[in-house]
Amino acid sequence: MRALGRAVVAPLVAVLLLAGTPVATADPVPPTPPPNPTDGQLSASRDAVGARAAEVGRLSTQLADLDQQTDDLQAALATRREDAEAALVDLAAAQDAAAAAARKADLARAETDAATAAIDAARARMDDLLAHTYEQGPDLGPLGLLSTATGPDDLIDRAQYGNLIAEQQRSVQDSLEKARIGKANADAAARAALDEARRRQAAAATAKTAADGALAAADAAARAQARQLAAIAAQRAQVQAQLDAAVSADAGLRAQRDRFRQWQADQAAAQARAQQAERAAAAQRVAAAGAAPGRGGPGAIQRVIDRAMSQLGVQYVWGGGNGRGPTTGIPDGLGSPLDRIGFDCSGLMLYAFGGAGISLPRVSRNQFNAGTKVPISDIRPGDMLFWADPGEPIHHVAMYIGNGNMIEAPYTGASVRVTKVRTKGLLPEATRML
Repeated sequence: MRALGRAVVAPLVAVLLLAGTPVATADPVPPTPPPNPTDGQLSASRDAVGARAAEVGRLSTQLADLDQQTDDLQAALATRREDAEAALVDLAAAQDAAAAAARKADLARAETDAATAAIDAARARMDDLLAHTYEQGPDLGPLGLLSTATGPDDLIDRAQYGNLIAEQQRSVQDSLEKARIGKANADAAARAALDEARRRQAAAATAKTAADGALAAADAAARAQARQLAAIAAQRAQVQAQLDAAVSADAGLRAQRDRFRQWQADQAAAQARAQQAERAAAAQRVAAAGAAPGRGGPGAIQRVIDRAMSQLGVQYVWGGGNGRGPTTGIPDGLGSPLDRIGFDCSGLMLYAFGGAGISLPRVSRNQFNAGTKVPISDIRPGDMLFWADPGEPIHHVAMYIGNGNMIEAPYTGASVRVTKVRTKGLLPEATRML
């Protein structure tokens, strides 16, 4: 509608000015003269035309300002959602680490139990050996065996038997000592594993609190943004009604507006046909390429672009998309159905670069650091572009496809689309993966 506001100002002035110019006619029989407006009437008519044209211009500017407010609100909401999604990633990592530490603690406890059982077994063997030696009496002890020998050969046999008994005692004693050392080591490992599990669990609890807070903030921001957008939409509808009233004052201008709307519809239909053709061609190339090869390789940039282009028209879903295609997303606080399937900005990049065997992080601000930085002046097709408000983290990512165009999943209510590169909020560096 902003284009309509700009388009109607000059034609409105021209049409209404011409309408105030008298037209002379000729007739064989002189007719009764028509009413002749005075100079004052003509001046008042020109003043009215100028005032109407100025009002149309003012309303068009106001519409443009409201559109900009809508874009700014969408950018702010995207930042809060990125915060929540990043917190969810941290939570998942902390929970995985806590689970691994708990398994390690369980294994350490099992090793402690085994060491305790080994000590009990070694003690039982020692007790049996001591009891057996005691039951044999002093004559069968080491000194008794030697003192009661009947001859040299008997003395040697008795000495060897005594050595055997002593060796058994040393073996049992060694087993007991090793079991004690094993239990001490197992106890230490169990304590360390338990401490690690507790630390990991505390980290997971902290991450859970952060994720809950971020999601609550995102939900509150989404509801607040929805209320603001509703207010702006109502204001815009009021301004549009005023603009329509101004345009309707002149029948010729209404016809011009109809022609302009028809032109817009024709342009939109042509763009839709072109987009459908581009999507079909890209999908055909993706299907022909088959399974994704290893990282990079010949034609990798075109595969990445084709994967993205094959999703033209797929709806935006916050948190949606992965390396295999569109998915359900995260509840956005705006009452959207939970079974919606599509992409958000970073999810589209995951799917596109998966075609070249490249695995990207989930969140756009992390994707910024995934590859090589290049200045915006040197970008080429396949590079990722990023946006952030001053003093705020990155909230959006798109892919440059050449000729000043990019492909993106923009925001809730829109779909994957090709558009000109926006410069407002665009970071001075892009990220190159290939």
